[in-house]
Amino acid sequence: MRGEKLWIACLALLLSLASCQRAAAQQQPADDSKSRVPPSRIADSSLEVEHPAPAERNPQYRIGRDDVLLITFPLSPELNQKVIVRPDGHISLQSAGVIRVDGLSLREVVAAVKKAYAGTLHDPIVDIDLADFQKPFFTVLGQVGKPGQYDLRADVTVTQAIAVAGGFAPTAKTQVFLYRAVSSNWAEVRELKIKDVLHGKNISEDLHMRPGDMIFVPEKAISHFRKYVPYSIGIGISTPYPY
Repeated sequence: MRGEKLWIACLALLLSLASCQRAAAQQQPADDSKSRVPPSRIADSSLEVEHPAPAERNPQYRIGRDDVLLITFPLSPELNQKVIVRPDGHISLQSAGVIRVDGLSLREVVAAVKKAYAGTLHDPIVDIDLADFQKPFFTVLGQVGKPGQYDLRADVTVTQAIAVAGGFAPTAKTQVFLYRAVSSNWAEVRELKIKDVLHGKNISEDLHMRPGDMIFVPEKAISHFRKYVPYSIGIGISTPYPY
């Protein structure tokens, strides 16, 4: 009799546990929907992943050194002025001091000029036009007929740029180096085997020039060079040694 009661008690306990498990299973979806963390949030929230900013689709012109700005005040014409961006990137404003404009868009320059005259004029109306600006150019140095800087007036390839600079000198190698800015401080150096291009091979080596590009034609073959160099070095020297 005692064993029968013990068996009945165990059976009741098992039934109770099964009932609890069923109830928990029925509540699980609702609970999960409230407490489950999306997979994308499981990682430590303090670790933020930086994504590169998308490139500007229609970039505005940025003011550069030696650009000429025509600043007009429709309601205060006595303040109209033409200014040249100084080598340090600043402009001198009549009765308003000096402000930096290098790297700004025209809209940003308008805002900066308004701020500069805030103590003189109440909510001034300012119009700014780009009267003159630095034309796109490329540079060819080294063993060419006429080393120098040339206007980039049309779609020009590396071989065409060398031709504009007088062609290869008798002492030149057809190994050409193209310096291309990747930031304000660094330039990428690419070795181009123009000899293959001249023989109708690897036409893709004949890259299209971009504003600010520099071509260097060495006298001797260079076997070792760095892919990235300080931009000031790339522009300021006449040879890429010891890359």
